[in-house]
Amino acid sequence: MGISLGAMFLGPILIHIAFSNQEKPLYIPILIVAILICGLAVYLAFKGLNTILDSMFKK
Repeated sequence: MGISLGAMFLGPILIHIAFSNQEKPLYIPILIVAILICGLAVYLAFKGLNTILDSMFKK
Protein backbone atom coordinates (compact mmCIF):
# COMPACT_ATOMS: atom_id res chain seq x y z
CA MET A 1 0.00 0.00 0.00
CA GLY A 2 2.94 2.33 0.66
CA ILE A 3 4.37 1.82 -2.82
CA SER A 4 0.91 2.41 -4.25
CA LEU A 5 0.62 5.69 -2.35
CA GLY A 6 3.98 6.83 -3.68
CA ALA A 7 3.00 5.88 -7.23
CA MET A 8 -0.31 7.75 -6.84
CA PHE A 9 1.66 10.95 -6.33
CA LEU A 10 4.53 10.26 -8.72
CA GLY A 11 2.40 9.34 -11.76
CA PRO A 12 0.35 12.55 -12.00
CA ILE A 13 3.43 14.67 -11.23
CA LEU A 14 5.29 13.06 -14.14
CA ILE A 15 2.27 13.53 -16.42
CA HIS A 16 2.21 17.21 -15.52
CA ILE A 17 5.94 17.51 -16.18
CA ALA A 18 5.56 15.75 -19.53
CA PHE A 19 2.71 17.98 -20.69
CA SER A 20 4.56 21.09 -19.53
CA ASN A 21 7.54 20.27 -21.78
CA GLN A 22 5.97 19.04 -25.03
CA GLU A 23 8.75 20.52 -27.17
CA LYS A 24 11.50 18.51 -25.40
CA PRO A 25 12.78 15.25 -26.92
CA LEU A 26 11.97 13.24 -23.77
CA TYR A 27 8.26 14.12 -23.88
CA ILE A 28 7.04 10.73 -25.15
CA PRO A 29 9.24 8.51 -22.89
CA ILE A 30 8.32 10.48 -19.76
CA LEU A 31 4.64 10.34 -20.69
CA ILE A 32 4.80 6.56 -21.24
CA VAL A 33 6.57 6.02 -17.90
CA ALA A 34 4.03 8.26 -16.14
CA ILE A 35 1.08 6.34 -17.57
CA LEU A 36 2.68 3.03 -16.56
CA ILE A 37 3.25 4.34 -13.03
CA CYS A 38 -0.41 5.41 -12.81
CA GLY A 39 -1.50 1.95 -13.92
CA LEU A 40 0.88 0.38 -11.40
CA ALA A 41 -0.63 2.53 -8.64
CA VAL A 42 -4.14 1.34 -9.45
CA TYR A 43 -3.01 -2.31 -9.61
CA LEU A 44 -1.08 -2.14 -6.34
CA ALA A 45 -3.96 -0.39 -4.57
CA PHE A 46 -6.35 -3.10 -5.75
CA LYS A 47 -4.02 -5.90 -4.65
CA GLY A 48 -3.38 -4.24 -1.28
CA LEU A 49 -7.06 -3.68 -0.54
CA ASN A 50 -7.84 -7.21 -1.69
CA THR A 51 -5.23 -8.59 0.72
CA ILE A 52 -6.61 -6.53 3.60
CA LEU A 53 -10.19 -7.61 2.91
CA ASP A 54 -9.19 -11.26 2.55
CA SER A 55 -7.44 -11.17 5.91
CA MET A 56 -10.49 -9.62 7.58
CA PHE A 57 -13.35 -11.62 6.08
CA LYS A 58 -11.95 -14.94 4.90
CA LYS A 59 -12.44 -17.93 7.18
